[in-house]
Amino acid sequence: MNANYMTDPIIFIIDSLASLYILAVMLRFLLQWSRAEFYNPISQFLVKITHPVLKILRRYVPPAGKIDTSSIVLALGLQMLTDFAILALKGFSIGIGALAILSVANLVSLIINIFIYAVFARAILSWINPGSFNAAASILHNLTEPLLDVCRKFIPDFGGIDLSPLAALILLQLAKMVVLPPLHQLASLIN
Repeated sequence: MNANYMTDPIIFIIDSLASLYILAVMLRFLLQWSRAEFYNPISQFLVKITHPVLKILRRYVPPAGKIDTSSIVLALGLQMLTDFAILALKGFSIGIGALAILSVANLVSLIINIFIYAVFARAILSWINPGSFNAAASILHNLTEPLLDVCRKFIPDFGGIDLSPLAALILLQLAKMVVLPPLHQLASLIN
């Protein structure tokens, strides 16, 4: 039996489960940061699945002002553990510095992707069912409004058509192109 026969499914399971939990932790962090409604069902779900681990971590990692540093530390620790496990299963070794930079790059990519999908979903919802209120629409509004407000300051009004989501998507994609390659290159240089 080929070693890759079992390695690939194990990597898939580790990556999928860890990525979903890291996503939940980062969404919780971003929703706290954007001051989303705490009693929203989506917020409550994220709180319930992340609270047990964060409760323990908060004893040792205090917040930095209004920034929930324990969520960031948890996400980074889980990302480093996941990246290390996947690379080890693939037969690669990596130093702690390179692993930290690779994990930071993966988290930055995740945050950018969260905003890309949130802006896109908000735009679609505004076309399909404008003015309606539901839990997802509220979360999307709270998460994306700071970014869209910045874009609206630089984009003139085109007769009721809001082009700020398009501008935000372009800026987010540019951020991905500008920020991630240097991080990946730095990780490869350190290793």
